[in-house]
Amino acid sequence: MNVTVLIGGSSAEREVSLATGAAIEAALRKLGHESSSLDPSEGDWKARLSQSKSDLVFIALHGGAGEDGRIQAELESMGLAYTGSDPASSDLAMDKQASKDRAKALGLLTPESHRFKLDDTERASPATVMELAEIVESRIGYPMVAKPNREGSSVGLAVMFNREDASLKLPRTLRSSGDILFERYIPGRELTVAILGDRALPGVEILPEGGLYDYEHKYSAGKSHYQCPAELPDGLREEMERQGLAIFKELGCRDLGRVDFRGDEDGRLWFLEVNTIPGMTETSLVPMAAVAVGLDFPGLVAEIARHALER
Repeated sequence: MNVTVLIGGSSAEREVSLATGAAIEAALRKLGHESSSLDPSEGDWKARLSQSKSDLVFIALHGGAGEDGRIQAELESMGLAYTGSDPASSDLAMDKQASKDRAKALGLLTPESHRFKLDDTERASPATVMELAEIVESRIGYPMVAKPNREGSSVGLAVMFNREDASLKLPRTLRSSGDILFERYIPGRELTVAILGDRALPGVEILPEGGLYDYEHKYSAGKSHYQCPAELPDGLREEMERQGLAIFKELGCRDLGRVDFRGDEDGRLWFLEVNTIPGMTETSLVPMAAVAVGLDFPGLVAEIARHALER
């Protein structure tokens, strides 16, 4: 089989995508397939892809056009088979607030939140930081989380415990995006469940140094520790896997994804977001969960490809 792996892109998650793509390409070759990589941010990528005569396009892009449905729409217009969710589901999952609204409709708990869209002038104004802090302080209260509504990999993530925290951390979030989601911070455990096809893999608990699972702790070896399967009270891990699969299906996602939760001190699960193209690097969570069910990395890549080709 001839497979083209889409890598890189122009989003803030470009470097992670390059690492994911390299790992996937190596696995495909180990499986005996012909594999090459293509960066859609460089030149006329569609012309080059057409010339490649690929049987499958394996999307290893994170964030931006590679994960929000735009690349997927281009591939559909070209009549090419590709891995992952379709354009509409990709766009919906990328929108954290929209995903949370669908989770509420399913009866899942999700932290109270408020979304703000700012233009470039507002983002550059020092007054914006304090105005936003005052608004969300009255609506949500501390501690709270600020993050781009349509980015992944914890890009621009800030946890704020008071007004001083907000004044120091919000500018970084605003530099990342003008579409910001403020969310009530849920003290407790960092949990996630991977979805492969129509089944949930064992849940994972993330134990970052310092308690915050930000970009640095996600992609720096040794900055976080993991427990897979997660050691949770009776029935809670199964409930997390059930909820993860339910919201994955509700959004219309397919092939592969990862659903993130917080687990509070009372044993309740709080839905955060769905990632339709989760990382596949040496520190990534989906390969870890796959190993727990006896599926090594090449085997995981083969399963993703199989689901995509069987549609």
